[in-house]
Amino acid sequence: MKRILFLSVILCMCLTCGAAFAAHDKHYVNGVEGISAGTAPPEGFYWRMYNVFYTANQLKNNKGGKEPGNFRVNVYAMANRFIYSTPIEILGGNLVVDAVIPLVYTDIRYKVGGDKVMDANRFGVGDILIEPFILSWHGERWDAVAGVGVYMPSGEYRDPRSNLKRHAADPGKGFWTFMGTLGGTVYLDAEKTWSASALARYEIHTMQQYTRITPGNDFHFEWGVGKTFNKIFTIGAAGYCSWQTTRDSGKLTGRDYREQVYAIGPEIGFVIPDWQFQVSLRALFEFENRNTPQGVTTALVLTKAF
Repeated sequence: MKRILFLSVILCMCLTCGAAFAAHDKHYVNGVEGISAGTAPPEGFYWRMYNVFYTANQLKNNKGGKEPGNFRVNVYAMANRFIYSTPIEILGGNLVVDAVIPLVYTDIRYKVGGDKVMDANRFGVGDILIEPFILSWHGERWDAVAGVGVYMPSGEYRDPRSNLKRHAADPGKGFWTFMGTLGGTVYLDAEKTWSASALARYEIHTMQQYTRITPGNDFHFEWGVGKTFNKIFTIGAAGYCSWQTTRDSGKLTGRDYREQVYAIGPEIGFVIPDWQFQVSLRALFEFENRNTPQGVTTALVLTKAF
C-alpha cells in the first residue's frame, strides 16, 4: 500500500510540476526575446536561431519553499524560427507569418531518500509553433505587435504511466496550445537610442495525451530596457514573469498547483550591418517561483535578414 501511495504521489508531481521541466511545463519559453521583445521586423525574410540553456538545482513547492530531495535539471534548446514579414497591409500593419522548430535536450535527476523519482536524458524535436497571423506596426517612436499561434504536439511524448522516472525528459508535451500575443516598444528619444519594451503571451492548452489532464491557462510577460550606442551595440536589462491563471483539470489534480515564475538579468547585443546580422545574449535569474523549478535561463539569439 505504501508503494502504491508513493507512486501515486510521484505521478501527481510529474503531471502538475512538469511533464518536461525544460523551462517549466508550458510551451512558451520565457526570456527568449529580451530588449526588443515588442518589435517585429520590417518587410522581408528572416532566420532567427534561439540557443537557450536552462539549469536549476531546486524545485519549488506551492508556498515557494524548496521541495525535499536532490533535484537537478539541465536543458538545452535550439529553436530555428523562420519569419516572413509580408508587404500585405491589414489595419495599417504588416502581416507577418512564422514557424518555430525546436530541438531539445533534457537531462533531469530527482532523488528523494533512496528513491529515484526521475532519472532521464533525452534529445529530439519538440512541439512545433506556427504563427499564421501576426500584425506589426512601426511608428516614429514606437512599435507594436499582435498575433495568434498554435503549438502542435509534434514532439515525442511517451505514456508517463509506463515509466514514471524517464518520461519527464521527453521533448514533446502531449497537448495542443493556442497562444495570443500583444506587445510594443517605445523609444525614449528621437534617435531611438533608449528603448523600453513589453511582450505579453496568453496560452490555452488542450487535454494532455495519456494523462487526461488539461493544464491550466498561462499568462507570460517579458520586458526589456536598453541603450544603443552608434547604432551597433546595445546594453540593458531584461526579465520575465508568468502566472498560471486557471487550475489544472482532470485526474490527480485535487490540489491547486498553479505555477508562477519571475526572472531578471543583464543583456548585451550588437549588429553587423554589412552582413544584416544581429546577436543578443542575456542571462536571467529566477526568483520567488512556485510549483516549478527555479534556476537560470541563458539565451543566445542570432538573427539574419535576407
